[in-house]
Amino acid sequence: MDLGLQGKKAIICASSRGLGRGCAEALAEAGCTIVLNGRNETVLAETQSALEQKYGVSVSSVAADVSTQEGQEALLAACSDPDILVNNNGGPPRKDYSELNREALIEGAVQNFVTPIELIQAVVPGMKARGFGRVINITSLSVKMPIEGLDLSSGARAGLTAFLAGVCRQLAPHGITINNLLPGKMDTDRLKAGFERKAQQSGISIDAIRAEQAAEIPTRRFGNAEEFGQTCAFLCSQHAAYITGQNLLMDGGLYPAAF
Repeated sequence: MDLGLQGKKAIICASSRGLGRGCAEALAEAGCTIVLNGRNETVLAETQSALEQKYGVSVSSVAADVSTQEGQEALLAACSDPDILVNNNGGPPRKDYSELNREALIEGAVQNFVTPIELIQAVVPGMKARGFGRVINITSLSVKMPIEGLDLSSGARAGLTAFLAGVCRQLAPHGITINNLLPGKMDTDRLKAGFERKAQQSGISIDAIRAEQAAEIPTRRFGNAEEFGQTCAFLCSQHAAYITGQNLLMDGGLYPAAF
């Protein structure tokens, strides 16, 4: 399927690995010019080289923390007029709500609420002028279903969802869509780290924990970055121009609801 994205410019935050990289791969495959972002310069350079060689598109990278003003400025200096923005950022570490102090609360809100809004504010004027724009926010299943210890992440991402519910409808007449992708249990480094932590605490093997958690998912497996990225690319495509303000769960059916 031709996604109609050949030559479009895409900024993908936190894209040197994991779900962000999956989105970058799919958008590169669709013919987009890619701007990668990450904090580890070595991993970022490896990802840039891999995408350039595999897809033959222009790829640049910005090593920066997009939660900072300096990081955002560097990213926008690399691409001041993106057609596509994929907001992604690491969430706060798992911690009980009672252990969160004011500093941690503010940092979590900046990472997962303030930063995506600031980037949207920066890129939307150009999208309006061109009559085309796609914004994808990678949030989490925890926006809809509480996950113990991720209350700060859940709250910040849910706040972002509510904030943009009105914004997306203001932008729709200009050919700009905003949608949210909600990953469930995806086979990423973060999930693996959780298995390791639980194994240390319980004395149960990592393999046993993986099998137990996979069995809880109706599809009986974890999701992967490739299928996540392809879904992101579709939502950015010409075929998804009538889809905006939606929260798309990618959880293998884990969230038990009809609506």
